[in-house]
Amino acid sequence: MSFSSSLKNELARVYPGRRCCRIAELSGIIHTIGSLHILGDETFSLEAHSKNAAVARKIYRLLTELFHLRADVTVRRSILHRANDYLVSIPAQPVLTQALNELGILDDHLSVNRGLPARLLNKSCCAVAYLRGVFLGGGFASNPKGEYHFELATDNADFIEGLKELLERFQLHPGLVGRMRNYAVYLKGADEILSVLALVGAYNALLEWEDARIVKEVRAHVNRLVNCDTANLKKAATAAVNQIGDIELVDEEIGLERLPKGLRDIAKLRLENPSANIRELGELCEPPLNKQAVYHRIRRLTKLAESLRGRV
Repeated sequence: MSFSSSLKNELARVYPGRRCCRIAELSGIIHTIGSLHILGDETFSLEAHSKNAAVARKIYRLLTELFHLRADVTVRRSILHRANDYLVSIPAQPVLTQALNELGILDDHLSVNRGLPARLLNKSCCAVAYLRGVFLGGGFASNPKGEYHFELATDNADFIEGLKELLERFQLHPGLVGRMRNYAVYLKGADEILSVLALVGAYNALLEWEDARIVKEVRAHVNRLVNCDTANLKKAATAAVNQIGDIELVDEEIGLERLPKGLRDIAKLRLENPSANIRELGELCEPPLNKQAVYHRIRRLTKLAESLRGRV
């Protein structure tokens, strides 16, 4: 099961205590995956599709408990995708029009409301419930072991702008993207994704996300250290090879015995210890030298070799 499906299963088990919050959550689901059919004068039917059984059960439960609506659930099997599709159907009935109005699907003039139902979102608790419903309908969260990505998708441009403003209300910083005739509002930062998971009550998913993020960041830190150490070792090895080449040239052209004692000693130590770094060469000196002193002597040998190459 994907992380996103597991997250929806967890959120489908969250039931707000207040009726207003349950209405807001159901509204978010219906606004995202609902299809309204106009059958005649003030006569409607409603359908909601979901590939998640827990979400379908929640839609059915909220519709029947909140509004005592008659609803049917049909399970259809996709041979191509080897997955079930759950259809919740609410046929035309006297109480449906009033329910659609309370859900913010229809306004007070019984026209379709394509934006967010502002009157359902005045309270923060209801706004959070609405976001949870939108995620249950059209949300996606990536596995935290990969790239961080959280989004709410819809085919309604007016609706997506309202979702962006709703997320910003909770000090989040979402982006917008359009894909053909679909739209999505998304979060990329790990901290913001954790914040929205906590906001909608997905605490198990939050802990799983945080654990995966910590492991991922520790591994990345270790890899950076290893890469840094490898780069330093490679750099030191290249420098040592160049230094040995310089010393051998000086020995061939002048002779190490003719060099001042300090340069002669460090040159011999470098030839005898080709894999030692500057600090280790300093520790081998008698008396021991610090890195700056060793580097200064090596640099003098390098300049001497450069002058000999220029003369040749």
